[in-house]
Amino acid sequence: MQHIEEAGIHSGDSACVLPPYRITTDAMDEIIRTTRLLALELSVVGLINLQFAYKEGQVYVLEVNPRASRTVPFVSKATNVPLARIAAKLATGIKLKDMDLKQWDEINHIAVKEAVLPFNKFPSESIFLSPEMKSTGEVMGISDTFGQSFRRASISAGNIIYDSGTVFISVNDADKMNVIPLARDLSEIGFRIVATLGTAKEFKRNGIPVESIFKVGEGRPNAVDGIKNGEIQLVINTPMGKQSRYDEEAIGQACIQKGIMAITTLSGAEAAVRAIRSKKGVYVKPLQNYF
Repeated sequence: MQHIEEAGIHSGDSACVLPPYRITTDAMDEIIRTTRLLALELSVVGLINLQFAYKEGQVYVLEVNPRASRTVPFVSKATNVPLARIAAKLATGIKLKDMDLKQWDEINHIAVKEAVLPFNKFPSESIFLSPEMKSTGEVMGISDTFGQSFRRASISAGNIIYDSGTVFISVNDADKMNVIPLARDLSEIGFRIVATLGTAKEFKRNGIPVESIFKVGEGRPNAVDGIKNGEIQLVINTPMGKQSRYDEEAIGQACIQKGIMAITTLSGAEAAVRAIRSKKGVYVKPLQNYF
């Protein structure tokens, strides 16, 4: 499965997609080959957890753990494969070749695992994700498309995804060019865009309709005012360093108080945009119908 957030975010706080939704076939083949080699070299009998990073066509091994992980229940439910039972049989001496197992890529649906973050219980906690795990639970969304699966998982985690309204965008310099396609998508969908001066300047330069808004402490009304007054329905705010930490934390606190979805990574924002585009109504069907 593939993390939506990039490496550096604790795996327990990152949303995950099964099967992977944005990786090349060659990279996937390399991951499978490396996994097989490491499992054999370490003489693992049962389950093994590996984390890889993929950047510019290269696959890197981040860590290898010869044990089960928190993702086992998710993968089992998403694929209808009882991994714990299989691992127990392996421990008793039964061989994989003696089990009727399917390949991982044979499922015809998409499952998304989303972390449940406790910001409503701990409102003073920073909303920005880091190597330190913050989540206290996990939920799953399943559908035929990535957008619908992510929407369902987000709703289950307590995050409301609005189909229209106003989005506040403020990103660091490294993210300014990469956020432009997302801002253009949100504008085409019908969102009104407000942004801090630097981000708004980049949007205007690229022909994206935008309104400038003050940073916290620079004037009124600012982003926090807009959130508290119910004028903003979505926040995309990537961390900008210690100098902007006060602004970022104030925005985060306001989002928690108003129940507004605050996205702090561009990969998370891209997933949210795809969920917004999948405006098809959320319907329910039994889990067994997916297999």
